[in-house]
Amino acid sequence: MSNTVFITGASSGFGRATARYFAAQGWNVVATMRTPEQETELTQLPNVLVTQLDVERPATIAAAVAAGLARFGQLDVLVNNAGFGTFGIFESASAVQIRRQFDVNVFGLMAVTQAVLPHLRAQHRGTVINVSSFGGRVAVPVGSLYNASKFAVEGFSESLSYELAALGVGVKIIEPGGVATNFGSTSAEVIQSNLPEYAPVTSTFRTHYAQATGHLPRSTAEDVARVIYQAATDGTSQLRYVVGADAAHYLQARQTASDQEYLAIMRGYFPYFAAE
Repeated sequence: MSNTVFITGASSGFGRATARYFAAQGWNVVATMRTPEQETELTQLPNVLVTQLDVERPATIAAAVAAGLARFGQLDVLVNNAGFGTFGIFESASAVQIRRQFDVNVFGLMAVTQAVLPHLRAQHRGTVINVSSFGGRVAVPVGSLYNASKFAVEGFSESLSYELAALGVGVKIIEPGGVATNFGSTSAEVIQSNLPEYAPVTSTFRTHYAQATGHLPRSTAEDVARVIYQAATDGTSQLRYVVGADAAHYLQARQTASDQEYLAIMRGYFPYFAAE
């Protein structure tokens, strides 16, 4: 019997690339998305079930898990990929924006995991793969909400890995850097701010951020999909998988420098900080 992977957020970006990649390796794929009626490509692939799942609607989570089991009989790997980013000045963020960032990236991820775990536990095997970001271990300006949500995913995943080890179920974290997907458009929200005091941050962030790692090659969604497949199949207890030279750049600095040294590096990247 072929293994089955259950993927959230499969309509675009990492999720779509991952669904295609697993299908090409002969896996059964449950490709979930909020609007499956609009999908035309994945529905044509053999052994791919496209079905609805909105991580903010618990009933759709239960229905998607049930549909996957009815079609393929088992679930072996869960890929929690659904997510989006809210970027901008925190002081200007609305309560709705703050809450939704966590509803999708954290609480939705947890809800899907809780729905799938009983089946992995019963099998005494399986893997939960959570798509985080290098921004789950390092923070950048105007990323307070997104970074906070991904820091939460990292802590949740690491703790969960200890709980599930005794059951034969693994947990993996994927940490991509900047990747050319539609994340910057349909999967991102900008916090509008008219506070003049923050103008140096908002006006220069994008330029300075690009300069810090602009010389490094960017990964593709297919690169991320290959690493997700590696995490699902390598049979190791490795927890974190970094994807992209830019992600490695930031994470290496975070790991090798002292806290004060690292903060000095980041302030050098974004030279609008007040003098100390």
